[in-house]
Amino acid sequence: MRRLIDLSDAYMQALYPPDSNHLAAAEVLAVPDAVFLVARRDAEVIGSIAFRLIAPDHAEMKRMFVRADARGYGLGRRLLDAPEEMARRRQIAHISLETGIRQAEAIGLYRAAGYLECPPFAGYAPDPLSLFMTKYL
Repeated sequence: MRRLIDLSDAYMQALYPPDSNHLAAAEVLAVPDAVFLVARRDAEVIGSIAFRLIAPDHAEMKRMFVRADARGYGLGRRLLDAPEEMARRRQIAHISLETGIRQAEAIGLYRAAGYLECPPFAGYAPDPLSLFMTKYL
């Protein structure tokens, strides 16, 4: 799993300057109010997604990433569906996310899944390289 996080970090660092990279360290997600899920092919970790509570009825999605060699098979959508279902079971009303504007495929996936643009949330500041989105469940 550490290798996947390192790949995700390297990918994001190649796209955005440090001030526009809002990466959550694995330790930030290793708390009771967070869920971190991975996708595996055989025993190999090929994708991840996490969410953490930012209010009793509001979660933030973090760490959505699929390894380059595993893209194009619908894994991103399956990863996206899993925390949404978990959030519904926990009676979380909506999930928000921050993504970079240079990630057209991710933005397309989020829009297709019903995420809409929203203002910055949970302490984020406006950033011309960030897109904030939310979905009511």
